[in-house]
Amino acid sequence: MKILKINTDFIKLDTALKLAGITDTGGQGKILIQEGFIYVNGEQEFRRGRKCISGDRIQFEEEEILIE
Repeated sequence: MKILKINTDFIKLDTALKLAGITDTGGQGKILIQEGFIYVNGEQEFRRGRKCISGDRIQFEEEEILIE
């Protein structure tokens, strides 16, 4: 599991994917999200602008990111 520490109240989902190294660009993240490959807290997520807060877990295939 990767831990992504944020210094703000939230981070947008596509940005979190990029900062965690899942994607190289926000555009790649957008495609993964729109095609239903990303889960947040166990639920499939289709909104790239979803606000992720501390404690949220993002899953893509075998990778998991914890927002802190």
